[in-house]
Amino acid sequence: MFRIKKLDIFIAKQFGLLFVGTFFICQFVLMMQFLWRYVDELIGKGLSLDILAQFFWYMGLMLMPQAFPLAILLSSLIAFGNLGESSELTAIKAAGISLIQSMRSLIAIVCCISCISFYFQEVVGPESFVSFRQLLMSMKQKNPEVEIPEGIFYDGVSGSNIYVQKKDLNTGKLYGLMIFRINGGYDDHAIILADSGTMQSTAEKKHILLTLYSGEWFENMRQQDIAGPANVPYRRETFSKKRILLDFDGDFNMADAGGIATDARSKGMRQILHDLDSIREFNDSVGHAVFHEAQNNYLRLPSFNKKDSLKVMADISKGQLNFDSAFTKLPVDVKQSVIKRAADNAQMAAIDLDFKADYSTYLNRNERLHEIEAINKITLSLSCLIFFFIGAPLGAIIRKGGLGIPVIISVIVFIIYFILENTGMKMARDDNWTVWFGKLMGTAILTPIAVFFTYKANNDSVVFNIDLYKSILMRILGLRSKRHISSKEVIIEDPSYINDAQLLLHINNEIQQYNTEHRLLRLPNPIKVFFRPGNDQNIERINEMQENIIRDLMNTRDRAIITYLNRFPIVATHAHTRPFRRKWLNAITGIFLPTGIIFYLRMCQFRFRLYKDLTAITTNNELIVKRIAEITGTDYNSLKKT
Repeated sequence: MFRIKKLDIFIAKQFGLLFVGTFFICQFVLMMQFLWRYVDELIGKGLSLDILAQFFWYMGLMLMPQAFPLAILLSSLIAFGNLGESSELTAIKAAGISLIQSMRSLIAIVCCISCISFYFQEVVGPESFVSFRQLLMSMKQKNPEVEIPEGIFYDGVSGSNIYVQKKDLNTGKLYGLMIFRINGGYDDHAIILADSGTMQSTAEKKHILLTLYSGEWFENMRQQDIAGPANVPYRRETFSKKRILLDFDGDFNMADAGGIATDARSKGMRQILHDLDSIREFNDSVGHAVFHEAQNNYLRLPSFNKKDSLKVMADISKGQLNFDSAFTKLPVDVKQSVIKRAADNAQMAAIDLDFKADYSTYLNRNERLHEIEAINKITLSLSCLIFFFIGAPLGAIIRKGGLGIPVIISVIVFIIYFILENTGMKMARDDNWTVWFGKLMGTAILTPIAVFFTYKANNDSVVFNIDLYKSILMRILGLRSKRHISSKEVIIEDPSYINDAQLLLHINNEIQQYNTEHRLLRLPNPIKVFFRPGNDQNIERINEMQENIIRDLMNTRDRAIITYLNRFPIVATHAHTRPFRRKWLNAITGIFLPTGIIFYLRMCQFRFRLYKDLTAITTNNELIVKRIAEITGTDYNSLKKT
């Protein structure tokens, strides 16, 4: 039976306070990043505070599901990092409570947050998206003098298309103006060209006043009694300054949300699944219609019966029917007519097929966007759990709280997730990947990572122990550490100097005999290296004797001997004989020639290093024996004889 314990309440409080703070931080960061996309629609519009408040309110509601995972990752990392840093996590484990048991209250909380995230995406998010887009469209229609871009025809003013070559934002002047006014059709329109001008809204914000300088006005003079293909008269006017009043409602009015409702982001899961059936059925019908139309229009073949078609094929094979020769016999004017007609038909067919291809691409893209949005509602909710099982174990392993290392790790993990999600979404949207593969790629990669971190943290693994990775890297690169022996403040028993000196001299004799037998400076036989088992027991025995003497002499009070002990190298007793300790690994390495050569040369390097180490040991042993003779008052030659 699940019972709430004091430990669950304690950890829930630690996590809850951090989650509230990190959530507002993450929400603020996401809103600022999102705001940069629409900053042009806000600046210089003269919007009231209530409109701006609605803008930020809808934006915040839309971004809340994205802020939940990042806040959970950061707060769980800091919470368990604080517990580990203050040794509270150690006390919890010492009481027999595993990491998973200590996390059970937070797992329940994170599951609730995941459900809240899904609710926001299912209910609050679509409504906020519609209101946000509707508000954004209304903001774009306000004060067109700020909205008109350079080098593009602007059709935001009803009945007119305005082109501005260059704008001066400081003075508000427009240069290189071209205005098309269409009142009653293309036979009744005006073209106005001006070197420069200014634009401003009237006081009631129902019209736009254009003041134009140095320009011309071309306008059709349409008459009711003109019918048929008669030419339409026009008038031309040249002016140095002219004012034009255009109808435009510049006040803030909410735009129609009819077109926004078809967007996949404005729908819940049930509506998306319902609309997907209709979209797929409509796309299939369009595809069949395009295919049958292309088959009828562009793949028309002569209607032959079976007997006639066999005769035509026989004539072609015998060379009796040649279309090229028939074309060359035509008159020149007929040839030109045939060529022109064929070129026109081909061009019209290409334009028609391009248009239908673009339309089909749009329909397929709309279908994929609905599928992406449906999957995104699930993956974004699951990411709350995934990020928790990444953040909490990492905090328990790293044992560092605060806003230092946890923030760095959270940012790295979120960037990886963001790259995977956006890459998969764009590739799925553009039909380069399947929708399921693109949208589930981030979740599929981060889920095993979360399981791995949770398993390692629950078993007190040293997965982030820097010293462990340092030792493995040094072993791979053939590096080694140095001895750090210092004088002891309290010595219980002095070393047996005479016995140690005799053993050091004995080791020197064995090293000399070993060098004579093995000849380390010569290249070894590759067959023996890779395909015959065996360890160098002599070196292992010599090294063990040497280490025992070093441990005994560490109890000395003589600083000179301590200095000599630090000069002894740490000997690798195996690397000079075989690349690996396992026989089958050596055999596989030897079979593959490129890798075999690399490991063979690496082993030769270790043989040369062993030769240098043995030489250094011999020299150091001689110095220590001489120092022992001075300390004990013994003759050095008598020590060598014994």
